[in-house]
Amino acid sequence: MATGWHWDEAYAWHQTGAGAAFLAAEGWVQPGIENAESSLSKTRFRDLIARSGLLDALVPIKGRDATEEELLRFHTRAYLQHVQQVSDAGGGEAGDYTPIGPGSYEIAVRAAGGAIATVEAVVRGEVDNAYALVRPPGHHAEAELARGYCLFANTALSAMHAREALGVDRVAIVDWDVHHGNGTEDAFYEDPAVLTISIHADELFPAGRGFVEHNGRGAGEGANLNIPLPDGCGHDAYLAAMDRVVVPALRRFRPDLIIVACGLDASAFDPLGRQIAHSDTYRAMTERLLEVAAELCDGRLALIHEGGYSEAYVPFCGVAVVEALVGRRVVDDPFLPHLERRPGQRLAPHEAAAIDRAAALVDRVPTRD
Repeated sequence: MATGWHWDEAYAWHQTGAGAAFLAAEGWVQPGIENAESSLSKTRFRDLIARSGLLDALVPIKGRDATEEELLRFHTRAYLQHVQQVSDAGGGEAGDYTPIGPGSYEIAVRAAGGAIATVEAVVRGEVDNAYALVRPPGHHAEAELARGYCLFANTALSAMHAREALGVDRVAIVDWDVHHGNGTEDAFYEDPAVLTISIHADELFPAGRGFVEHNGRGAGEGANLNIPLPDGCGHDAYLAAMDRVVVPALRRFRPDLIIVACGLDASAFDPLGRQIAHSDTYRAMTERLLEVAAELCDGRLALIHEGGYSEAYVPFCGVAVVEALVGRRVVDDPFLPHLERRPGQRLAPHEAAAIDRAAALVDRVPTRD
């Protein structure tokens, strides 16, 4: 199988400023370290791909800028102007916990275009599957609001492009970022032709979003599935969510394309998450999607990078995903033996109960005519 890979050096130049965790350096927050959403977790992921030799097995996908028409499929013109104005003024707070720097508007336009180009390569058969390491992320971005480091809805925009420009009938989006994919949910909440599934920590971010009962509306009723997990979920809980909810829902929906909002912040080392997954968790989830994509949609699977803030551990989780796509294991995760022994990796009864609540809604997923 041919696996595509997209990265653009411009993504490393997006600035989020100094701070602590998700707060800017002001008041009692001392400057001197970077905001959690820095370039390092992404560039170290890229570097490990190159150092391991995996880069030689990947097909490069050239990026491009998203057009205004493509961005306006979801975002409003006033919102695009707002982000550009903040960027052109030298940066600042673009929305809700979304600091940007000078030039961030252009970089975000490039990231949205990179996601779209990656999906184009998969749909057109230039590659079987692909990974787009884009930045800034996108799954929190709403039509008129930047949220949680996200400027433009990269994953949602790529799904819209697949349907409106590439002739794809049905798209499924699986979001396993530790935070709820609120922007993606908003984009398709009334659309029965796009199945959106979000596996996330319950009530982590954004507040008031991602509950099980948020199941779609109108024609899209049943086509939005949320799997809010309790704090402290590990390997078995994530695979149970895949086996009991995600895979059965995909088989019921029968998409022509699967897109993953690939956040790597459910790992045990992530400073903005509350879960304890590890690299083999991401490997196993990817393998399950490869299997179901081969069964349902000729293997068409595109992964768009979202969150992930552990500079030390994101590279190993990301490489595990890419290794699964390529079908080759090269890198031994030095943290894995420690994480596999941590308490909480086995499925607990309260975790199973939370997953079962989401599984009860799989029968409401729209079936294919």
